[in-house]
Amino acid sequence: MSAGGIRVERDGESGVAVVTLDRAEKHNAITLEMARTLGEVWRGFRYEDGVRAVVVTGAGGRAFCTGVDRADAGRVPQPSSPYAIDDPLLAIGPKANDLWKPVVAAVEGMACGGAFYLLGEAEFVIAGRDATFFDPHTTYGMVSAFETVLMAQRMPYGEVARMALMGSAERVSARRAYETGLVGEVTEPGGALAAARTAAAVVASYPTEAVQGTVRALWAAKEAARTAALSHAPHLVALGNLPPERQAELFTGRGGGFRLR
Repeated sequence: MSAGGIRVERDGESGVAVVTLDRAEKHNAITLEMARTLGEVWRGFRYEDGVRAVVVTGAGGRAFCTGVDRADAGRVPQPSSPYAIDDPLLAIGPKANDLWKPVVAAVEGMACGGAFYLLGEAEFVIAGRDATFFDPHTTYGMVSAFETVLMAQRMPYGEVARMALMGSAERVSARRAYETGLVGEVTEPGGALAAARTAAAVVASYPTEAVQGTVRALWAAKEAARTAALSHAPHLVALGNLPPERQAELFTGRGGGFRLR
């Protein structure tokens, strides 16, 4: 199945579904349509007993995801209150859609910015050796709030702080991401998806009630801190972000996007 820039493949024998961000020509940047489709996909899996584990990845091999499509982000109306913000990516992850089946992320190439909404809600991450992780928000006059909260659940404080504050100047390698706990396995370039499928198939072969209960228990361990931290994010973003036109100037002035290395 392919719809709204999202491709879904199901393997009935293994019980594994693969969700692919299918917009390789735009480095798998997420449009508003893709965000809506992702939510629908995750919610739909709750009713599919044949899907017992999920892999999420990006098409093309050059990027897992580079966050929200900037053209679409500018079309999201925002409330005037500094204590509220409508983030188009806030509900693109499985946990945000009440899915407690295990999710494995397979990363090749760049994973940056809004990609952390998906990585932060995966059970574990497998990356090709050439993968890189970075958070460009501060470079373009934007507060990294939701992303840093999610990454702070997975990585040491200092590592998250360095990545977020250094912006697009800091590229975290797959090896360093492994050393700091963001990535659980590093493969040869191009091997992340196969390794993720294998791991997901192992998990899917176990009794599903036990697996989902374990996932829920793991999330319960950090849920209170995560919820409290996320409650501060909207007004930090609203008060700290430069106006959209200034963000656009910085974005254009620094090359108009992300360079692949």
